[in-house]
Amino acid sequence: MEFLSQKGVKYQELDVAADKNALDEMVKKTGRMAVPTIVVDDHVVVGFDKKELEKLI
Repeated sequence: MEFLSQKGVKYQELDVAADKNALDEMVKKTGRMAVPTIVVDDHVVVGFDKKELEKLI
């Protein structure tokens, strides 16, 4: 994700369309099938919420 890269944040990108385990994990954490889903520590952000992400990083 360009935003995280610009902020110097290391992240792991998972392709939920190609990786069933990643999809299952996302649905378990969020109850939804929505991307992007970003997990920062124990906080889950569904969708791109710049203001929320800036608070978390």
